[in-house]
Amino acid sequence: MENIQEYLPQQVQGKKVLISGGTTGIGRATAVLLAKLGATVAVFGRHEQELNDALRDIEEQAGVTVIGFTADTAKEEDIKKIFDTVKEELGGLDVLINNAAIGFGSVTDGGYKDWEYAVKTNLLGYLACAGEAIKIMKDNGGGHIVNIGSMSADVREEKSAVYVATKSGIQGFSEALRKQVNPDGIKISLIEPGAVDTDMQQQDTEKKREEVASGKMLKADDIAMAVLYCISQPKRCDVVELKVRPHLQLI
Repeated sequence: MENIQEYLPQQVQGKKVLISGGTTGIGRATAVLLAKLGATVAVFGRHEQELNDALRDIEEQAGVTVIGFTADTAKEEDIKKIFDTVKEELGGLDVLINNAAIGFGSVTDGGYKDWEYAVKTNLLGYLACAGEAIKIMKDNGGGHIVNIGSMSADVREEKSAVYVATKSGIQGFSEALRKQVNPDGIKISLIEPGAVDTDMQQQDTEKKREEVASGKMLKADDIAMAVLYCISQPKRCDVVELKVRPHLQLI
């Protein structure tokens, strides 16, 4: 190998990165990792307390401050707020990590407003953020969008029809969008994790620790490393789809 440097994580140094749902779980872990490696990171989430906790945590672990604000991708007016902030605070955008999502069951749970909010958050929010990011990236001559999906798109668990529908939508969206924007120098990567120790998992903390230790559940850091792998590749190389599952999660 002639030039190992083009594959090393230092490639993210100086990149301008926006992470939706960056205040908890996978988003927060990714923010810590990329900030440590010198990226300029902006995160947002729905709740002020979680945001404050995340900003403090990221600063302690990464040794740098990141941009943080509250926003809800299910709300059209907040999409404008997000990308106004990107332009003002980041001054551009190299990487969008579409990560904000909520868990949900089936159409036998809740009602229309509940399903609507889940679909807006888990699917429409990804579409809207990607659409706005592409406008900026085209002007910059390229960029990278990483969509955090779920293995649920393939497994299609019983009693999770609404969640499965949204993650299946992300799968199709990612593939079609990649074909459209690759000629503009914009990469699209889809990462589909299995079970991850985040707030979305309903087990108590001790149970989740046991699941991680036994190889039945991933840590959020594992998916952060998958994001890093995707965005660290040289320009000629696209990681189109990456499935990351716990060693003993067999379905």
